[in-house]
Amino acid sequence: MGNEEPVFRVRGFNHVALVCSDMRRTVDFYGGVLGLPLIKTIDLPDGMGQHFFFDAGGGNSLAFFWFPDSPAAAPGVAAPVAVPGFGEWISAIGSLNHVAFDVPADKFEEYRARLKARGVKVAPIVNHDDSETQVAEHMHPGVYVRSFYFQDPDGILLEFACWLREFTPEDVRHAPRTAADRRAPVS
Repeated sequence: MGNEEPVFRVRGFNHVALVCSDMRRTVDFYGGVLGLPLIKTIDLPDGMGQHFFFDAGGGNSLAFFWFPDSPAAAPGVAAPVAVPGFGEWISAIGSLNHVAFDVPADKFEEYRARLKARGVKVAPIVNHDDSETQVAEHMHPGVYVRSFYFQDPDGILLEFACWLREFTPEDVRHAPRTAADRRAPVS
């Protein structure tokens, strides 16, 4: 790696764009409940819909389209059916499984309590480690990230997560799987 110039200077996400069923409800949730500032609104030409952007911090944005003719949600295909720990969370190839917001470790449990106080159903805290189950019941030095999941009003799976340590080359040790390894039919 050294001092080589990267192929692309990616600085984060400009935006991740999702589709909602009700833009007002989406603004109420992301702006009111999560406190993300609404930074840009667009009425698309020819009555095609709307495109709104929220500031997700660090120069990153979360955007939503609202289309008057969007097909209905397809849980289990386009998105997980439920929050991990509460049901099936596998989604189809090409789908967006979840959006994880990076939050400060020292505010992590406070933020979970704030969401619950605002009526958001949140999953239990998960202490992710490298054990066989990948979940630690109690905190220990091997826990590299803590997180919990919740859903927005359209069922989009969200996560608040906080890194607890820097990664090292030893953290990259698994060979990537291929389509030939899939159990589901390959199309």
